[in-house]
Amino acid sequence: MTSLITDATTATAVDHVGPTAITAPREPSAAGRVVGWTARQPGLLLAIAFIAVIAAWVVVPGIFTSSDPLTGEVADRLLPPSGAHPFGTDSLGRDLYARVVFGAVNSIQAIMIAVGVALVVGSLMGLAAGFFGRWFDDILMRVVDVVLAIPPLLLSMALITILGYGLVNVAIAVGLASVANFARLMRADVLRVRTSLYVEAAKAAGCRWWTILFRHVLPNSAGSVVAVAALEFGTAVLAVSALSFLGYGAPAPTPEWGRLVSEGRDFIATAWWLITFPGLVITLLVLATNRVARALEKGGRQ
Repeated sequence: MTSLITDATTATAVDHVGPTAITAPREPSAAGRVVGWTARQPGLLLAIAFIAVIAAWVVVPGIFTSSDPLTGEVADRLLPPSGAHPFGTDSLGRDLYARVVFGAVNSIQAIMIAVGVALVVGSLMGLAAGFFGRWFDDILMRVVDVVLAIPPLLLSMALITILGYGLVNVAIAVGLASVANFARLMRADVLRVRTSLYVEAAKAAGCRWWTILFRHVLPNSAGSVVAVAALEFGTAVLAVSALSFLGYGAPAPTPEWGRLVSEGRDFIATAWWLITFPGLVITLLVLATNRVARALEKGGRQ
């Protein structure tokens, strides 16, 4: 009898302790999942690291070089890369590394303006076309079709002719030439969201159209354009640099990546570094932003 009571007491204690003693494995935090995901993709890590370096050049360029990007010594003209001048010097003896670093400030600012103009204007056009529909949709989409029929670089040059030369005008022209991509994507998402149950419920509840538009439709349609904006950043890098190379951008002696390549083309046979290093920075930035954009698009689908 005593043994039965002891066994029953032990079983009760085990039943009481068991559920609390056995714990499920802890789920990793969101930050932990991001770190683990990026750690398995070294290419993505390198892309993010390079973009971080460029961002640091833009924010605090003086930390990375003590040389003046606008002045140089004539005696030091066209020196090859060395410890004193990592990227060499140009035809006026200016340190090319300093000009590339400080040129990031002007180039990235122009690229951000271009992407911002394309994102805002294109998203608003697509939002209005998809939400209001009917003749409003027909007019805006025909405008988008016309824009898509013209090569972006040619359209940018035509807009610069109207706006005038200068890096800001180049950025605005590049942004306006890229509006169509954002408009079509936003319109497609708005058409999908507009027929959702929660939008129909908001209409049935008597919500005003602007409340439905900005509280329900816009937040649920804007996700896909983020990846496109990241991808468009790489396109804007090439477009702004190309127009600056052609002489439409910042005037001399302002350092800007496209202008640096243009200044070095006359010395390509004797001073290869003048176009190699600025061109390499442009190329790596385009590849890095495209890699990050693909990762964002993949994450958005998941």
